[in-house]
This record gives sequence, C-alpha cells and structure tokens, in this order.
Amino acid sequence: MKNIVVLLLILLSSVAIADTDRNSEHAKKTLEIYKTIIEMETSKNLGNVPGMARYLADELVGAGIPETDIEIIPVDDTAALIARYRGDGSSGKGPILLLAHMDVVEALAEDWVRPPFELTQDDTYFFARGTIDNKFGVAHLTSTFIRLKNEGFVPNRDLLLVFSGDEESTMKTTELLAYERKDIAEAEFALNSDSGGGPLSADGKALAYQIQVAEKTYATWDITVRNPGGHSSRPRQDNAIYDLADALKKIQAYKFPVSYNDMTLEYLREAGVHKGGEIGDALVRFADNPDDEEAADIISRDSSYVGTTRTTCVATMLRGGHAENALPQSATATINCRIFPGIAPDEVKQELMTAIGNDAVEFEVVYAGLESPVSPLREEIRSAISAAVHVRYPGVRILPYMTSGGTDGLHFRRAGIPTWAAGGIFMDPADNFAHGLNERVPIKAFYGALDHWSTIIRELTENKE
Repeated sequence: MKNIVVLLLILLSSVAIADTDRNSEHAKKTLEIYKTIIEMETSKNLGNVPGMARYLADELVGAGIPETDIEIIPVDDTAALIARYRGDGSSGKGPILLLAHMDVVEALAEDWVRPPFELTQDDTYFFARGTIDNKFGVAHLTSTFIRLKNEGFVPNRDLLLVFSGDEESTMKTTELLAYERKDIAEAEFALNSDSGGGPLSADGKALAYQIQVAEKTYATWDITVRNPGGHSSRPRQDNAIYDLADALKKIQAYKFPVSYNDMTLEYLREAGVHKGGEIGDALVRFADNPDDEEAADIISRDSSYVGTTRTTCVATMLRGGHAENALPQSATATINCRIFPGIAPDEVKQELMTAIGNDAVEFEVVYAGLESPVSPLREEIRSAISAAVHVRYPGVRILPYMTSGGTDGLHFRRAGIPTWAAGGIFMDPADNFAHGLNERVPIKAFYGALDHWSTIIRELTENKE
C-alpha cells in the first residue's frame, strides 16, 4: 500500500510540474509569440514578413536586447532579421547562429477544415499553417532569448538569431545572410530549428532523435513540348499534351541509382530496427548491403525513406493548351528534384533527358540546384543536444541523418559554416502535415520543447568553473 501511495504522489507531482510549466512566464510568452506570428499570413508576395520581423524585434528589445543589436534587412517585399545576444567573449570562439524562417507556404482557406491563419486547437493539437514549418522554431528561439535575458544569463560568446524571410520560395534573404554578411561569416557554426527532431511511435514512444547533418540539393526544371496545333475537330497523331504525358510517365517510371554514405546507412539501420515489418527489414538489409536490389526496391515504394536512398524527381505542376476547341500548341510540366549530396544537378538533368528519350522535349531551369556538403557531427554538438533530448526521453538514441527537403542550412553549409538542425518537435510522422492541408502540431510537443533551446545554449556557452 505504501508503495502505491508513493507512486501516486510521484504521478501527481509529474502532472503538477507539467501544469506549472504550461503556466510559467516562459510558456505563456512562447504561446503568445506563436499565436501572434501564426496569425500574420507570411506567404510569398503578400509583404507581411517585415511586419512580423518588426514584432519579433520589439519583443526582443522589450527583454533588454539593445535596438542597435537588432537589424531588419528589407529584400524586395520580404525581410530578414538578425538579433545579437552579446556574450562575454571568454570562450574566444566565434558566434553561434540560431536559424529559422519567418515565411510559410501558401494555404487555401476553402480547402482547410479550420482557418489556416488562425491558431486553433482541440484536446491534442494546435492547428494552423506554420505550426510546424517553421513558426514553431521562430517562436521557441525568440522566447528562449527573452527567457535567458530575463534570467540574466551571459554566454561565453555571442549568439545570433538569424531569421530568413523567403525560405519557402526564392531564398534571396537566405543567400544574403549566408554569403554577404561578414558578421555571420565569423560564426563557428549554426544550429537550425527547421529540421531535426524525434519520431514517435503511434503509442507515443520516442524511437530516436535525429540531427540533420546534410540535405539534398533542390533543383527544378520546366519541361515543355511544342506543336503547331490546329482545330480540335481535326486531331493530329502528335499532340503536345499527349507527348508531355508520355514524358511524364517515363519520369515516373525512372529510378535513379541508389546513393548512400556512412551517415545515411547508420540512420537507415537504426530506423529499420525500430520500424520492423517488411520495410524495416528492407532498411536493415540495405544498410548492411547497399547492393541489395530487392531491399532498395522495397524502400523506393515508401515515401518516408526513398529520399534517403536515392535522388528523386517528381512532377509538381502542369499547364497546357490555350482553348477548349484548339489543339494544344504547348504543354509544360514542372519537375522538382531532390538530389543526393555530391551529385551535380546537370547530371540529373542528363539522366532525365535520357529517360524521356525525346529530343523535342525542352528543359528550362526554374531553380538551379546548388551542391552542399555534409556537416560531420561534432561530439560537443551531440552532447549538448543529447542533454536537451534526454530530459524528455531518457536514453533515446541520437542519430545524424539527411533530409530530403531543403532548408536554409543548405546555403550556410555551402558558405563554409557547419550547420546542424536540431528542432524541438517530437511527434508521430503520421501527424506531419507541413506544406499540406490542416497542418498541426501536438500540444504536448509544443510545451515539451520549452526548455529545448535554453538547455542546448547553456550546454554550449555556459561558463563552467
């Protein structure tokens, strides 16, 4: 009986701690910032990012960061934000960059169950565009700076919030920050909030924590077929739309050769052990023997893992014809490719042309991909992130991995700044609707991440006697 009472007291204590955390000043400020910026619609071409940057700057100034240490940089109709948290310089090391992006992907309100630019919730989730990508990171990093200032924390080097304003589109602000700013070039490394995190099983068990150390190159082409056209009452054997469809089906059927490195094999082996079943077995087999074609084919049918084993290209937009009663004079499709590190975009284009086998198909660059290196995981980085993660999920395995999508980190790595993504979200991958309809994040994940960045920052920059 005594043991049962003790257990109940422990459980009640845990609940009380959780409730207290949700009502702390830090929790309330984080939620306030989160709600405010989510309800600023910062999709491309709307011109709302500068206003969001100004709001965040004012919050930081209110916490004691001098206005002179904050800069809003206009770029076309968007902006970037840099905020410097000054340290005492005792480490003798360059600053640490903390990355996030303020813009979001467009969302059509008529397609959503809930309003996409209003933070709503049920018992389990927060809903809105940007709840994951990446206003979660913006809110937590900003509120962490405010918290550390309120606590009087002095790091042993400078910390820089570096928020881009068009990561989801042109990345002009990202390129400016990564390649044109001498103050940023002085950084020793960067930590990115826009990737990384922990997958949970359906029953809430943490499977691992993933630190992004590399990402695939992002490249896009428009492919076009042209035709003299004519009247729709006189069909031709050649038709721009049909010929384009033939080309697209060949792209759909084409599998790029498998690609791998030591980091991806380590990740796939661990993922396979936890995943189990046919796909889990295939992941382990591939990690043990990347020449196992059967395993590679099984993996290629799973959208969660195919991008980790090879370059992928997919049609994302389609347009053609000019009148309902006329044969099409042209038809165009947009092909987006996510390219394995170390492979040049021109090589991918050539493979696509060979797969299509039709010299009449024109290729036009929409976005020219850039090669970006891997950032080998340093032990001090792994240790600091582990300290934050293991408070929430003791003993969970920390794994380096590569993402199939692109982030600002691609440019910072290319600029010579080692970059690791270490976002604070733990969630079931089945709940991840970033870029999709009804984007959401578990409320538990939001509050669970409150100490994530402050722990990492203290581990890396606290003066320890």
